[in-house]
Amino acid sequence: MEPPLAPPQGPVRVSAASSPALAAGQPRVLSRPEPPGSGSGWERVRELFRRDELNRYPEETVNIIKATFCGGIVGMVYGGVPGFINAKRRYIEQSQGEVFHNRLDAARTAHRAASRGFIRYGWRWGWRVAAFVAIFNTVSTAMSAYRDKNALSHFAVAGGCTGALFRMHLGLRGLVGGSLFGTLLGVPAGALLMSMQKFAGESLIERRKREQWELYEQKLAEWRTRLSITENISKEMDDVLQEGASPRS
Repeated sequence: MEPPLAPPQGPVRVSAASSPALAAGQPRVLSRPEPPGSGSGWERVRELFRRDELNRYPEETVNIIKATFCGGIVGMVYGGVPGFINAKRRYIEQSQGEVFHNRLDAARTAHRAASRGFIRYGWRWGWRVAAFVAIFNTVSTAMSAYRDKNALSHFAVAGGCTGALFRMHLGLRGLVGGSLFGTLLGVPAGALLMSMQKFAGESLIERRKREQWELYEQKLAEWRTRLSITENISKEMDDVLQEGASPRS
């Protein structure tokens, strides 16, 4: 049978490196989580381009990417289909004097010319529509995040900025005309988006606030649990130190 351990003959020293909880009197690493909405407007804008704990981008940013992709597809179809038809008709009109080996060769050559027209005009319209949608959604989403609310004026300003950027190479007249056209286009688009969100029962901002509060309550509960565990451990270690120092006294 092993003999019982003798009590320590001197005071037990606990360094701050081995027990930071004892060094500070309370856990320094367990900081209370910040409630949502405490940041500034620019902080909310920067959060649009940050990933969360699950390495995911916010829903607003994902919607911008999806809308940009869909806008590019729509623009490519809008410009490519007429380009396909016009290029095929122009080729048939200009190739009346050419000699082909057979009907299949003639149809294949005309189809290649039409495909080149589709790619040419589809790309010309596709990137423009995609850029317009990306700038419009980015500006409107950033303004909504900065002011922490939805408003029709955000879409009007976003449309005006986007139209001005697309027409600024035409001078002052093009800049003013583009901004007016973009504003007139942004107001109905914003009204449509806001009505769709209202019909869904919850806007993106309201959903983001709700999810942030749910996450805050979860983090607050975890923080309180860890704090109580740390306090219990600290109290037990204090009792052990007092018992070790009592024989000497």
